Amino acid sequence: MSKASPLRVNPELRMLPPVAQAPRLSSASSDLKREIEVLDEHGERRTIDVPAERPLTIFVDRRELVTLMTLGACPELLVLGYLHNQRLIADATDIESIEVDWTQGAATVKTRSGVPDIETKTAHRIVTTGSGQGTVFGDLMAQIDTVRLPAAADARISQSTLYRLLDSMREQESLHRGAGSVHGCALYRGPKMLVFVEDVGRHNAIDIITGWMVLHAVAGADKIFYTTGRLTSEMVMKSAQVGVPIIVSRNGVTAMGYDVAAKLGMALFGRAVKRRFLCYAGAERFDAEPEPRP
Repeated sequence: MSKASPLRVNPELRMLPPVAQAPRLSSASSDLKREIEVLDEHGERRTIDVPAERPLTIFVDRRELVTLMTLGACPELLVLGYLHNQRLIADATDIESIEVDWTQGAATVKTRSGVPDIETKTAHRIVTTGSGQGTVFGDLMAQIDTVRLPAAADARISQSTLYRLLDSMREQESLHRGAGSVHGCALYRGPKMLVFVEDVGRHNAIDIITGWMVLHAVAGADKIFYTTGRLTSEMVMKSAQVGVPIIVSRNGVTAMGYDVAAKLGMALFGRAVKRRFLCYAGAERFDAEPEPRP
């Protein structure tokens, strides 16, 4: 069993204080892995680790909102980031407290002044793709015209920086290496990793990082998101909503993810492994340093 946090923060930022009037957060913990017995191709039985997965039902001011499937080690930040990414709160100070109780599988959120028009905002639910299915609310994409990102001249990435970023991810120790079946997300400033986290779904991982950013008032304009998962419209929008204009993925891009990024002027890199990548959108943010073909 392991209860070590999958959230890793750069030592330079570990003492970063939360915003004034930050919400009170519980410190719920849970086992990240479980041992099971398997039968392999040689007919041999052996014990391996698999990631834990558990439901977490979010209650906002005593109103049941949604149930998320999560690894469960950063539940308070997950809830905070989820509420922010769904446009149900503007910032961390809208929340008075988040209390997570794993015996009940519940996260109890108390706001300071309620969520305006919460019934209308949450009336239309969309189940998202991928492992650890998530839920977004129907008007999320309607908010696209309200997103403001820095100009291309002010937020850029060079090919050499992209390579250094990929090298640091390849060297990162992770739960995925030992147990598989999880996604990782990281926040970078240039080639420096600031935060890294894993969860059963890529959308959970980006919500956790969002929660950390919102709690500490960390701006996204000069940052880069990395994810092991594919870049769907949901992932692109979540990055845009915290002001991060550049996203890199080990996986591919969906057509709708591409459309959202192109509309917002975001740089979108996919199939990024070692020294290979595709720049799907936002080449105006990219300082290319082309390599000769082998």
